[in-house]
Amino acid sequence: MNESPGVVDLLGVLAYAELSAFARLTEDAASLAPSLADRAALSELAVAEFAHYRLLADRLTQLGADPEEAMSPFVEALDAWHTQTAPADWLQALVKAYVGVGIALDFYREAARHLDPSIGKLVDEVLADEGRSEFAVERVRAGIEADPTAAGRLALWARRLVGEALSQGQRVAAARPELALMVVESAADDQAQISRMFARLTEEHGKRMAALGI
Repeated sequence: MNESPGVVDLLGVLAYAELSAFARLTEDAASLAPSLADRAALSELAVAEFAHYRLLADRLTQLGADPEEAMSPFVEALDAWHTQTAPADWLQALVKAYVGVGIALDFYREAARHLDPSIGKLVDEVLADEGRSEFAVERVRAGIEADPTAAGRLALWARRLVGEALSQGQRVAAARPELALMVVESAADDQAQISRMFARLTEEHGKRMAALGI
């Protein structure tokens, strides 16, 4: 295997993120969707997540890595995030799928900026939106229009999601320093680059919140 441990870590954490997203979206579709149409739409997103997982698992195998071993260091942190951010209702589930997952995927995209183009292309493919934004924005805006008091509650929920995501991200970075180094390796002598990275993450998060109307 010629790839660095950081590359395997990135593909491993992404693979488990996609696999767990598939499981959670399927669960939310079955238990929280208010209509059969919503259940079907969320299930379609879940299927797309599983397809992304397969792409990542296949690439890990091609690199000579065992997909299960590559994913295992991240199971505890990601499962803890999902457990601590279990949605209580349909709108919370949509905000989590759009805002909470979105900021995590932005971070992985930043890490991929420093990779071989073929790996970067794969990461871009598996981080494709697949209709998540349009679906979530449309439903959440409709929910807030029907009940304007929901906006404040969902804004607090979004802040909690991001806080929990950052906390789990710190745990992952501490456990897998090679992965953390991939994000900042080009910025080792330039603190400004790190600041710009976090500015980009914050900007994208702000766009999502604005799109939802919260």
